[in-house]
Amino acid sequence: MRSLIIFALVGLGAQIVDGALGMAFGVTASTLLVLSGVAAAQASAAVHLAEVGTTLASGLSHWRFKNIDWKIVLKLGVPGAIGAFLGATVLSSLSTEDAAPLMAGILLAIGVYVLLRFSLRTPPAFRSGSTPHTAKFLTPLGLFGGFIDASGGGGWGPITTSTLLSRGKTAPRTVIGSVSASEFLVAVSASLGFLVGLREDFLHNIPIVLGLAAGGVIAAPLAAWLVSKVSPALLGTAVGGVIVLTNAQKLLKYFGIHGAASTAIYTTIAVLWAGLVVYAWRTSRAPEYLPEALDSEAPAEEELADEPDTAVR
Repeated sequence: MRSLIIFALVGLGAQIVDGALGMAFGVTASTLLVLSGVAAAQASAAVHLAEVGTTLASGLSHWRFKNIDWKIVLKLGVPGAIGAFLGATVLSSLSTEDAAPLMAGILLAIGVYVLLRFSLRTPPAFRSGSTPHTAKFLTPLGLFGGFIDASGGGGWGPITTSTLLSRGKTAPRTVIGSVSASEFLVAVSASLGFLVGLREDFLHNIPIVLGLAAGGVIAAPLAAWLVSKVSPALLGTAVGGVIVLTNAQKLLKYFGIHGAASTAIYTTIAVLWAGLVVYAWRTSRAPEYLPEALDSEAPAEEELADEPDTAVR
């Protein structure tokens, strides 16, 4: 019962992050599961099995609102599924001692990316009339994203969504919808890979999956409330820092780095993290980012539009 409560809390925390940022459920859940003592392969397997249901629901929702480009789904999702299966079997074949630093290293890199993306990011520009994404570009992106997602316990969204948005060739809602739909293929394939690799140990993930699902359901409305109250930039920077600090600690422990060296590394991470949090907070408080400022500007624009044109021609 105690373990189920812990897993539910992990699912709750991961869903709050994912619901508020639109990504990072797998990264957050995997980090928290490993931190609670779950083996790396077991953590990634449980996360992907839980995501089979969540990604299916997400894909259906995006399909209903016509946010999906099926060409992107196929060109990205099929290679992603292949990469996820390979990543799952590789992680399953490693010993617990060898899998832990691999997963921590991948999560650390993704954590750094999330930290910088939400603290220093600039909104991507959408270029109309651009050529669509080709299979030559989407295939290696899907293979890489799927492999990292399965072997590291997460990363599909941060890798694929951000890459496609930065290209500016597809509307953001279509990118998010297509990536969400293709993630279902990745989750199913990764789960099959872990089933093959872990065999009977795969069944031990059921309590973890149930806990993650229960926590995610509870957190869904809380995440919807949080995203309206807390700046995504601030929350993303905070979460990215937690992921970096947690996985850095695991890597330092694995490589036997202690004493003054570890203290210096922790201090550097903490100082940089604090600086980025302050920067993200100041950016989120800028007038152009405040909803009330935007609302106050709208009436003025409407009034100008209603005024007669008295300019000299």
